[in-house]
Amino acid sequence: MRLIGQFLRLLRWPNLVFIVITQVLFHFCVILPSAYGSHYSFPLRLDQHLFWSIVVASVLIAGAGYIINDYFDLNIDEVNKPQRVIVNKSISRRMAIFLHGLLSSIGLALSAYVSFRLSNPFILLGNIVCVALLWVYSTTYKRRLIIGNVLISLMTSWVILILIVAELPGWWTGQLHREIEMETAARLSRIGLLYASFAFVISLVREVVKDMEDMEGDRRENCRTLPLVLGVNAARVFAANWLFILVALLVITQIYVLQFGWWYAALYITAFVIVPLIMLFGKLFKASTSDEFSKISRQIKWLMLTGIFSMVFFLYYTK
Repeated sequence: MRLIGQFLRLLRWPNLVFIVITQVLFHFCVILPSAYGSHYSFPLRLDQHLFWSIVVASVLIAGAGYIINDYFDLNIDEVNKPQRVIVNKSISRRMAIFLHGLLSSIGLALSAYVSFRLSNPFILLGNIVCVALLWVYSTTYKRRLIIGNVLISLMTSWVILILIVAELPGWWTGQLHREIEMETAARLSRIGLLYASFAFVISLVREVVKDMEDMEGDRRENCRTLPLVLGVNAARVFAANWLFILVALLVITQIYVLQFGWWYAALYITAFVIVPLIMLFGKLFKASTSDEFSKISRQIKWLMLTGIFSMVFFLYYTK
């Protein structure tokens, strides 16, 4: 039982649950109401079997990424988070590599199955790129300036974009003929890009904050993260600029949705996403210790969740 618990910790199971929640909410609260609502129409390609295949593939590939990251980050983690080290303690390095290969292979096999069923190679290709990037991120790009942060943020946004890629190839190839179908496809694309952009920006901010949290171990491994290369103040300014962009994007979005009378959605986003994000500015510039940056990182993670939960309002308003 203890070994199972260690294995789940190695997989970062709360993060995997977050992936499931994101994809389930986007599918059931955004895509399905748009496809079957009275004001919208769209011929769906993902049945429930294929949808859950994508979810499982996403979870397995992400889990494999966490394993390989811990495998190559062993020396760093022994400095930054010694109490959380699992590889080479509870689980051997050889077993970690085996588990990474197993989970990645099953995830890609499921991706290939969905791609074959939909005649859509982009699902498999996208997940192959994710597996490859997670490997090179762990071995190389994690230790380089900015690029590792950007890669993780892009793969975070892919969790949403993969569902758009699965549903909309008919729109891209001109297979949609009715005007209402094309309008719905465009609407779904805008919503998907909006949430993917939110996921990208907030993930980028969190990755930079985590770099400030992990400076000691990163320094010993000669990593070239933003706070180590340009200093903590520069990293703070970088994160704050992206926070400002995110808040501005969210404010503009709320002004737009208020035209349609989406008052509850606007109030929710303002109270539980925008205001807490604004409050992070002060905390970001006051923080100076690893524990303080760790607390900010956890708060950002919760804000990602509250932002994703706003998808529920599409279920309420799309009728």
